[in-house]
Amino acid sequence: MGFEPPQRLVRALGEMYGDTAAADWLGRLPALTEEALSAGTRELSVERVVAPGGRSSLALLVRRPDGTPGVLKIAPPEAAPGCERAALAHWNGWGAVQLLDPSGELPGDALLLERLHHEVSLRSLPEAKALLEAAGTVRKLWVDPPAGHSFETVTERTERQAGPMRAAAEADPGLAPLVSAALAARAELVAHSPEHLLLHGNFRQSKVLSGERSPWLTVGPEPLVGERAYDLARLVRDRAEDLIASPGGAATARRRVKKLADSLDVDRERLHGWTLFRAVESGTRALTAGRRQDGEVTLEFAGWL
Repeated sequence: MGFEPPQRLVRALGEMYGDTAAADWLGRLPALTEEALSAGTRELSVERVVAPGGRSSLALLVRRPDGTPGVLKIAPPEAAPGCERAALAHWNGWGAVQLLDPSGELPGDALLLERLHHEVSLRSLPEAKALLEAAGTVRKLWVDPPAGHSFETVTERTERQAGPMRAAAEADPGLAPLVSAALAARAELVAHSPEHLLLHGNFRQSKVLSGERSPWLTVGPEPLVGERAYDLARLVRDRAEDLIASPGGAATARRRVKKLADSLDVDRERLHGWTLFRAVESGTRALTAGRRQDGEVTLEFAGWL
């Protein structure tokens, strides 16, 4: 199959894994796609590549021989598609996109998913309505993890992230106060985790799409195990660019923490701490990757907290 991967994916893979590793995987992508399309007992037919698509995988609109529509998702090993498969299989369509290949006939780097309306996410709704629907969706995902799971914990993931944050502060001393505050918040939070639930890991409005069997379903989990406050933290800073542009942005950000914590019975202080840590981690990572505007917006948001 001949196609050009979306440029958004090409840029993002280079940022996450380095240009050499990204180029190697992208070079193998046509063969990986052919293998996935012809795997199992029923071949899939391709309609088109989803563009601009995601930042960590190739998505193709496909159909099964019986005409059932689906999405074929192919991701590099570093994106841990096996973990995504395990989480989706455990949720079994409850609040999340349905896995159409539960038997595992496809190669390990490929997922066959229920087709949603990828062009309609919660970001298409007014902010208040979007947050309400997001809260109703994410609460469905917070279940006990499967027995014998291999998901990493919040403590493990954030420990990996702490190193690059310290390096960013060393390279730019102006970042040191925020990084120090974020790392101190993390240290206090991981000292005692009140919950060990299966989490989405990257939950935000753009990860919730319109569906047929349910109005809104989440996609693109980066699953891990831990407390709900961690999962909500990314949602708090959704549409941060709009908040930055508004005169009452700082107050609105703080109200979001209170509103989301209260509506989902999550401890406000823990949500505040994880929101700070995740915003600073994301902001320093963006600056390191050369995405200065994204980084500055996210770090300004973090400074309001």
